[in-house]
Amino acid sequence: MKSTIIFRDVAKEAVMIAVTLVLFAALLFTLFEPALSLGQVNSTFTITQQIDGEISFTVPATNVTMVNAIQGITGGNATGTTQAVVRTNATNGYNMTIAFSTSSSAMRGIVSSSTAIRDYGTSTAAFPTFNFNSSTSAQFAYSITATTSTDITQPFLNNGSNCNAVGGSSTIDRCWKGPATTTYQIINRATPAAGGATTTIKFVVNVPSNPSPSLVQDLYQATATLTATNNP
Repeated sequence: MKSTIIFRDVAKEAVMIAVTLVLFAALLFTLFEPALSLGQVNSTFTITQQIDGEISFTVPATNVTMVNAIQGITGGNATGTTQAVVRTNATNGYNMTIAFSTSSSAMRGIVSSSTAIRDYGTSTAAFPTFNFNSSTSAQFAYSITATTSTDITQPFLNNGSNCNAVGGSSTIDRCWKGPATTTYQIINRATPAAGGATTTIKFVVNVPSNPSPSLVQDLYQATATLTATNNP
């Protein structure tokens, strides 16, 4: 009987020790792992996807046939237009330049290439002139307008008497520029054009009576290139 009592006491002590150890382990776990004891843990991370800037001519400029034939001796005036629509998602918008393929008289005869219509203005003219100024020579020029006038570069803006006017406005048939083989910026838009931005280029050929040099009968043609680039 005595040995049985001793065995029961030992077993009871063993159970108490085991329970104490479990409680002590739980206490340590609670102290060192508070987040787990509350049933919540956070893991924050990011997901990154690069979206590149894209640009395209949704409506490229089309060939221009000037309205009206011009008499080579008695002279006359003819105009023609083309439009280009640029679409871009670039944050800072885009710019567009124009360049002509032939220097020193961009519009030349197809049959007789030695005969040409003179480029408007002087060879050193950096900016358009206000209104079209006639000459004793036949002349070829262009002007720029846009659906959003703030897209147009300053040289094509006027203050009512001069082009290249700071804070000027865009007016049809006011600022005319002679063609050049070097690129000339005509548009500089500062915002995206997700729906497309339209630019209109108007050309004029003016032939005075008895032009000097004279023009032979021919079909005269010039080639121009528009380049649109996303702004950095």
